[in-house]
Amino acid sequence: MAATDPEEYRRTSREHWARAAAAWGTHRDVIQTAAQPVSHWLVDAIEPQPGHRVLELAAGPGDTGFLAAELIAPGGTLISSDAVEEMVAQARARAAELGIENVEFRTIDAEWIDLPTADLDGVIARWGYMLVADPATALGETRRVLRPGGRVALAAWAHPDDNPWASAPTRELVALGAIEQPDLDAPNMFAFRDPQRIATLLEDAGFTEIAIEQIPIVFQYPSLDDWWDTQLDISTSLVRAVGALTPAQRDDLRDAIDARLARYVTADGAVALPGLTHVAAAGA
Repeated sequence: MAATDPEEYRRTSREHWARAAAAWGTHRDVIQTAAQPVSHWLVDAIEPQPGHRVLELAAGPGDTGFLAAELIAPGGTLISSDAVEEMVAQARARAAELGIENVEFRTIDAEWIDLPTADLDGVIARWGYMLVADPATALGETRRVLRPGGRVALAAWAHPDDNPWASAPTRELVALGAIEQPDLDAPNMFAFRDPQRIATLLEDAGFTEIAIEQIPIVFQYPSLDDWWDTQLDISTSLVRAVGALTPAQRDDLRDAIDARLARYVTADGAVALPGLTHVAAAGA
């Protein structure tokens, strides 16, 4: 398998997130409901205090950072950021809906954080670092912008086996011969599946007191059709792969996915799909 070209990956990644941003806003409730334990863990891990400056990277609709915004008031500022303006717009709209005022919105790439050195008390990234082209550089930048004693907290997905809600379509597309087996060591949602990689990257970036845990979560949908429609909305790569199939192949794909996930479907057709994520925290 050819090595990933970093610049090409950065370009296509920005295009993907720009196209998917509106759908992430539409589906934020079901995603945030499942992710609530993760968001609370991350916020607690940076030990927010009134007056702190906190940055959320890869914020998407911004819900994790908004939990911190309440805790750093009065006098504190949340910088809610994402790599594409379309995602920042989703967070801006969500903050207005919630009435959150102590927040700035910025378009920031985690590999080039346009903030002064030692400017922040905390940085949060829920499922972000494993997606960047150069996570070592991103974590180095995070360390640079944190004040001495500041803290970083991140989440990254565990193994595909532990996350059938996301891995089932890819596995069945591979089995169908529609796509190649993905390189899990390239930037992707499972690139940090080994917690030792997280620990090593944090240590190499200069962080100390590294703690890593795992949090199980559950994505709940009224039916497998609802889950499938959501996946097609939030993943442009899945849409592209499915769109290249013939109608018969699409039927075969859904049959195979439904069979793989049947164990998670209840008698009334509702579905509860398990997931597992690493969470990590460290001090600057």
